This record gives sequence, C-alpha cells and structure tokens, in this order.
Amino acid sequence: MEKTTGDLRNELLSQPHLDEYLKENGDQFVNWGLTEQLMRFFDEKNVSKAAVSRNGGMSEVYLYQVLSGRRNPSRDRLLCICFGLGTTEEETQRLLKCAGFAPLYPRLKRDAIILHGIAHGTPLAEVNDKLFEKNEGTLY
Repeated sequence: MEKTTGDLRNELLSQPHLDEYLKENGDQFVNWGLTEQLMRFFDEKNVSKAAVSRNGGMSEVYLYQVLSGRRNPSRDRLLCICFGLGTTEEETQRLLKCAGFAPLYPRLKRDAIILHGIAHGTPLAEVNDKLFEKNEGTLY
C-alpha cells in the first residue's frame, strides 16, 4: 500500500533509527530516472521529439542530448520540455521532483505564472510574454 508523503515524513521524524525506517519503507521510495520518465511521457502522449522541441523553444539536438542522458536540463529548460510535452500540473511537478528541483510554488509570482500556464495549456511563448510583462525571468 502506498503511503502519503505526510505519513512517510511523520514516520521518518518519529523513528529513532534511520535504518529501520529505510528497511520498513523500501518499497515507498521513488526510483525514477529523469530520462525514463520523459520517455514514458513521450510514449503516453504520442508526441514527436520535433514537436516537443518546437513547442518547448529548444533545438532538437538539445532535447536529444537530454533524452540520451548526456545533458541535464536546468529547472527552466525542464519546464520548457514540460510545455513542449503538454504535461499536466501533476506530471510537471513529478518531473521537477524526479530531476531534484523544487516543485512549482504558487506563492512565488514567477512560479504562479508558469503553473497557471501549465494548468490552462497556455503556449510557452505566451507564458514567457507574461513573465516578461511582470518583470520575472523568462523560461528561455
């Protein structure tokens, strides 16, 4: 049975022995590689790499390097890939966590603009325009 993140946190903080916690919850840990997750989304969404690179504002060469594991995208570039893939808010947050980045946080104006764009399927160029208009750093 999958435990909630809150349950895991409570167990971790109340457990005096870390090894015991790790042993009891070994099946609860995330083992997602970013490349594997991205490829899964490509398959699920049946989208071409050319379309993702075009809609994500990046070259196909860069995208292929990320997908092959030769390059690690920054948080902003990963968000561009998410826009290119048309990921949902939940999928985007999962990819950010998978890559070791902070999730989008609606209390930060920049993140709120990006999150709104993802939730409403706004094209990346429009999100970048809004970020620029609000004096926030654009994604590319």
